[in-house]
Amino acid sequence: MAAEMLPNAELLVYMTQDAVLADANALTELLAVFDDPDVGAACGRQLPRPGAEAIEIHARNFNYPAISQIRSLDSREQLGIKAAFLSNSLAAYRRSALMAVGGFPTNVIFGEDTITAARMLLAGYKVAYVAEARAYHSHPYTWMQELKRYFDIGVLHSREHWLLEEFGQASEEGKRFVQSELLYLWQNNVGQIPAALMRTLGKLIGYRLGRIENRLSTGVKRHLSMHPKFWAEPSPNDSTCLPR
Repeated sequence: MAAEMLPNAELLVYMTQDAVLADANALTELLAVFDDPDVGAACGRQLPRPGAEAIEIHARNFNYPAISQIRSLDSREQLGIKAAFLSNSLAAYRRSALMAVGGFPTNVIFGEDTITAARMLLAGYKVAYVAEARAYHSHPYTWMQELKRYFDIGVLHSREHWLLEEFGQASEEGKRFVQSELLYLWQNNVGQIPAALMRTLGKLIGYRLGRIENRLSTGVKRHLSMHPKFWAEPSPNDSTCLPR
């Protein structure tokens, strides 16, 4: 709604309410990549919040490395679904590019940032990851919260199946994450390994259930989801269509 209300603003910055900029130059660094006219969207690096434990720290370090990257559609050959990774917790969009791909989708459970980034890549735009633009933003999820989050990811991939068809499956990235996490915990906090394994099992169960959400009752889906209010809405009838 805000994007549509700001027709004269070519660059739009998005942050979630619990993201805290790490320094005064974060937004300047984020917006600098738009000097390249082909960049349609960019996101910054998310750092673990102060006081975060090892599992939380590793998740942020794995998903948000210290090296910047500009991705094009060709990047999917190497990165797969990760090529379309983007987070609105700290992101910016070229408004003309955003509107050219139809704006943010309004009928998805979450992941509107990833869907928009994927549409931009398919339309020929570039998507930037700017490691110099940093914000503190992480969550101490329990294993049940992880299950619910991955249920929603499974729902997203089920309904927006074109994401996986165009960019590849997420399973290899998941295996790489688990291997990296276990090594990190072995070196830094071996006592958290049992909790990490429990969370991994929860993620797997949640994701698998999300992929078959059409077989589940609405009540069960509300119970399994981090976004229960989504299930009060009518089921979309066009969200699985490949964007043009």
